[in-house]
Amino acid sequence: MEHIIVRREEENDYQKVEELARAAFNYPDRIRRGKIGCPYEHWMVHELRHRDGIIELSLVAQLKSGTIVGHIICSKAVVKTESYTLPVLNFGPLSVLPEYQRQGIGQALIETMIEKAKKLGYGAILFFGRPEYYPQFGFKEAVIYGISDAEGHNYPAFMAMELREGYLKSVYGGKFFESDIYNDDLNREAVIEFDKDF
Repeated sequence: MEHIIVRREEENDYQKVEELARAAFNYPDRIRRGKIGCPYEHWMVHELRHRDGIIELSLVAQLKSGTIVGHIICSKAVVKTESYTLPVLNFGPLSVLPEYQRQGIGQALIETMIEKAKKLGYGAILFFGRPEYYPQFGFKEAVIYGISDAEGHNYPAFMAMELREGYLKSVYGGKFFESDIYNDDLNREAVIEFDKDF
């Protein structure tokens, strides 16, 4: 496999990245099988750029030939207690073209994102993902930090990582709130309309 460059996404990448995310998560086949489900990754990427996304942490993986084969984006989120709100990062979607999956591209994107987030001064990342995959990067179940999801639940797929040691201590017992773009019921019609342009 040729060399991978991980760099910040640029405006002229937008359409390619949305097409990549749509392909990576097999959106057309999910529609055909009646499994629309959320997240709608290509729409999410599009919306995050204009709302809760962090442009400095929207990264692409590019082959030496110039082909973009992967993408990751972070967004603004918070952990709240009764008396305090702490800003944190959420990340996702993480997209890799199907023919390039399981070749280390996702790993390169995640590791670069974590490194850049630290350099930018962010304190922690919380997100929902595969618990058998993400601990290799240093993520732990969020319950270890005393944090639950917005409904007060904990489960292995809800994970966290402190980028600054002790950053999450002030919100022990808090709840995690992410962008409302991840809400399936709220966004279903907008996604279906958006997808007509593909």
